[in-house]
Amino acid sequence: MSRRFNRWGFVLLALLGLGVGLLLYQPARYFPSTWRLRKDTFSSSSWILDRKGRLLYEIIDPHKGAHRPVSLEEIPIVLQWAVIATEDASFYRNPGLDVLAMLRALWMNLREGRIVSGGSTITQQLVRNVLLSPEERTEKSLWRKAKEVLGAFALTKSMSKEEILELYLNETYFGNMAYGVDAAARAYFAKPVSQLDLAESALLAGLPQSPAAYNPLTHFAKAKARQKVVLELMVKAGYISPEEAEMAYQEPLHLASAPFKIEAPHFCMMVREQAAQLLGEGALRRGGLRIYTTLDLDLQHAAEAHVRRHLRMLNEPRPSEPGHNVHNAAVVVLDVHNGAVRALVGSPDYFDERIDGAVNAALAPRQPGSAIKPLTYAAAFERGYSPATVFADVRSLFLTREGRPYVPVNYDYQYHGHVSLRQALACSYNVVAVKLLDRLGLDALLAMARRLGITTLGHSEEYGLALTLGGGEVQLLQLTAAYAAFANSGWRVAPYCIERIEDAEGRVLYQHAPVRQRAPDPRIAYLIT
Repeated sequence: MSRRFNRWGFVLLALLGLGVGLLLYQPARYFPSTWRLRKDTFSSSSWILDRKGRLLYEIIDPHKGAHRPVSLEEIPIVLQWAVIATEDASFYRNPGLDVLAMLRALWMNLREGRIVSGGSTITQQLVRNVLLSPEERTEKSLWRKAKEVLGAFALTKSMSKEEILELYLNETYFGNMAYGVDAAARAYFAKPVSQLDLAESALLAGLPQSPAAYNPLTHFAKAKARQKVVLELMVKAGYISPEEAEMAYQEPLHLASAPFKIEAPHFCMMVREQAAQLLGEGALRRGGLRIYTTLDLDLQHAAEAHVRRHLRMLNEPRPSEPGHNVHNAAVVVLDVHNGAVRALVGSPDYFDERIDGAVNAALAPRQPGSAIKPLTYAAAFERGYSPATVFADVRSLFLTREGRPYVPVNYDYQYHGHVSLRQALACSYNVVAVKLLDRLGLDALLAMARRLGITTLGHSEEYGLALTLGGGEVQLLQLTAAYAAFANSGWRVAPYCIERIEDAEGRVLYQHAPVRQRAPDPRIAYLIT
C-alpha cells in the first residue's frame, strides 16, 4: 500500500474518530447552527451588463426575491422519491452519511491522487449548502469533508428525516436562477411544484448534480438523458415500475419560464452559465459581480423587432397562398473579427410556453438547409476545383448506403444544364451540390465543418449525400461563426459572450482573450465570399 494511501487514510480515520468523539460529548458546542440554521447572507446583486454598461439582468438574492419555501406536503411524493433515488438511496436508513459510498469515494480519490468524488448524502449536501461558508462549499479537501460528516451527524440528531428533506428541497439550486423545488417548477414548467407529474419531477431531480450541463432550456438532449438515468434509479429503488418509467420518459415536456425583468433573456442565461463555470456558483451567489458582456443592446432590440416583423410577414395570407404557420425564429449576430456575440435572439418570446420560448433555438441543433453548401464548396476549392469548374445540372441518380435510389431535385423543380460552380452556389442548385459532395466524399465536408468550429455533426457513416443540403443538425451560433471565417479572410473565431468580470471593488476576476485560427486558406475564403 502506498505511502500516500497510508497518510490520507490515517487523516480521514483520525478526523472521523475525533468527530464522533466530539459529537458524543457535546455536539451542539461544535455545530450550534444545526439548531438555528443561519440565514444566507449575500452582498449586493451581481449585474449582467451590455458592452456599453447598460443593465441586462440583475442576479437577485433568491431568498429576497422569487424564492418560496414549501412544506413537504406540497411537494409531490414522486419528486421526493426521484431526489432520494438520485442523490441518496439510503436516506431514510442512514445516520446522515453513507459509509460504503464514502469508502468508495475515498478509494477513487486515493487512486487519482486528488479529490474526484465525495459520496455525499442528502444530509451532507444540506450541511454544505446551508451551514458552510461560500468559500468552504467549493473547497475540495478532506477537512471540508470532515466538516460535512460532523454536521450531518449533528443535523440527524437534531432534526427528523422529513425536516431534513424539506429543507434540502427548498435550498438546493436547480439552475436558471431557481433555488428550491417550487422556484424550479415555476422556472422550467410555469407551474407550482404541487402540480408536477412523474416526468417533470424526474427532470428536476436530475438537475442539482450539474444545473448548467443539464439545463433543459439550452441542453435538452442532455437533460432528457439525465431524466432517463433518474427514472432508472427510481425503478432500481423500487419506487416505480419499468413501465411507469418508460411512459414518463416518452411523455412530451412543455418547457416554459415564468416572466421576470430581463433583457436578451436567452443571452443572459448563457452568460450566467458561463460565469458560473468560470468563477463557480458560490461566487455568483455571494453577489457583487459586474459581468460585462459583448452584447449591443440597441442591436439586440433591432434583431428582436426584425424577428417579429419577419414572422408577421411569413404568416400573412396572400391572394395566391395561405400563411406559412411559422411561429419561431432565432438570430445570431457576431463580430467577425473576434467572435463577440453582438445580438442573440433564441426565440420571439422567451416567456411564451406555446412555442417553448425559453428553449434557446440559437443553441438547439437544427437542420440548416442550403446554408451548409458554402462549406462543401470550400472543401472542393481546397481540392483543386474552382468557381469556373463546370458541372451538369441534369437529373441524376445516386445509390444510398442502403442501396436505395436517391434523386435530388432543385428548389424550382427544373434542371439548368451545364453550369459553373460559381453559378451553382449563387443559385443554390441542389443537384450540383450533391454531385460535388459525391466526388469529394462526406469526410471532406465534415472535416471542413469541424475546422470551422461546428461540433454537432457526427461521423460520415451517419449521413448520406443529403448532408450538403442540410441533412445534419448544427447550432445557429456555430454556423454563424463558420460564416464569419469567410468574411474574415479565413480567420476562424470562437463565439464568446463575456468580455470581463469585476468584483464589487472593481478588481478584474476574468478577462477574455480572443483566439483566432486559420481555417480555411484566405484564398478559399475570398473565392467563397
